[in-house]
Amino acid sequence: MGSQLFSESEKNNQHQMNCNNGNVGPEAKLELDGKTFTLPVVVGTEGERAISIASLRETTGYITLDEGYASTGSCKSSISYIDGENGILRYRGIPIEELAEKSTFIETAYLIIYGHLPTRRELRRFSDLLTENQNLHEDMKYHFEGFPSTAHPMAILSAMINASSCFYAGLNGPRNVERFDVHAARLISQVRTIAAFSYRKSRGLPIIYPKKAYKYTANFLHMMFSDPYEDYDLKPEVVRALDLLFLLHADHEQNCSTATVRMVASTQANLFACASAGVCALWGPLHGGANQAVVEMLDEIYRSGDDGTKFIAAVKDKKSGRRLMGFGHRVYRNYDPRAKIIKRACDDVLAKLNISDPLLDIAKRLEEVALNDSYFIERKLYPNVDFYSGIIMRAIGLPVEMFPVIFAIGRMPGWIANFKEVMDDPKSRIYRPRQLYVGPSLQHYVPIDKRSDSPAA
Repeated sequence: MGSQLFSESEKNNQHQMNCNNGNVGPEAKLELDGKTFTLPVVVGTEGERAISIASLRETTGYITLDEGYASTGSCKSSISYIDGENGILRYRGIPIEELAEKSTFIETAYLIIYGHLPTRRELRRFSDLLTENQNLHEDMKYHFEGFPSTAHPMAILSAMINASSCFYAGLNGPRNVERFDVHAARLISQVRTIAAFSYRKSRGLPIIYPKKAYKYTANFLHMMFSDPYEDYDLKPEVVRALDLLFLLHADHEQNCSTATVRMVASTQANLFACASAGVCALWGPLHGGANQAVVEMLDEIYRSGDDGTKFIAAVKDKKSGRRLMGFGHRVYRNYDPRAKIIKRACDDVLAKLNISDPLLDIAKRLEEVALNDSYFIERKLYPNVDFYSGIIMRAIGLPVEMFPVIFAIGRMPGWIANFKEVMDDPKSRIYRPRQLYVGPSLQHYVPIDKRSDSPAA
């Protein structure tokens, strides 16, 4: 790390950094065209094995084809670890269950970015940086005015993160490692300010500025829901529940948006540009919009008068086209550990707020049936993080269009940490995947007066 501000982390993580390169294991042999090629096997700290194919094309003339990257490792990373078969998630080696119970989003953000749990002094300094950088440049307000009231908050979030980079000298051009701490804190702090401002604009409400007296998550709720004449009632259970959602989303290996951040970072683009690209990737309904789809599914079931029983039957009927949203995961083949934590938090929030949500009853019914039905068990369709998070956000008062924004705020530390890994790697190269071309073979230019309008031409 180039930072002097958090220099203690240099000493604390030297051993971990040494491990991140991976240990060379047994070799793999590949037979092609009557020749045998040797490929090195790299072993991670948790025993995961990868066949290194970095020199495959150079030595064999072949490339690998892995559509969707299901079996392709794009990098070495020391940030988060997932064991999908056993339902394990760890940030920097610490189980997500321990962090959810004992930590906070900001402490966890520090852990993810800098590689170790902060000391009191480090956490205080980090918190101070967040507070010092939470306000947007005043000229940024004019940018908000250019968006229509119907603009999606994710479109505004991506655009405004990118635009805000124009206001900070040294962010563009050669990377200024000495200013990384400030840039990282500024991004984590201002993303919630931008999100709250975009929400207020979409509702035609006046902008509410952050307060120094409030901590990170409480300040976000204040900016979202306070009025100029009356502050929002910050209930501890609501603040804790939202903070927990941020924490649980802080990093999750090489998902689509994180991989996007790393790809853009490989071009040496600035931190804000990379985060903006991450927001765009996260916006998709198959990624950050999944929890919105869960709530819409539950609402549809409720309005139809069903308790979930008919819907489950329809899901099992392939001809119906119905899908059980919030179940199954690309990586997990077991219960998503984050889902268990969120389920308990959801029960607590609704109980303490005295909210009776019929969608929660339907959700519990769907979960009970799916966990005991051989159809779902055989397909390893367990609840994922999106299944209950939407219900918590509904209880807090967040509209569905803000759901992916909450995801983006929580994921920001992970994006920053992955950006940092790319920038700190002296061997980092611009990402440039290969492709298998399946288009026409050699053709020649035909003058326009000799081209036919026939579809067969």
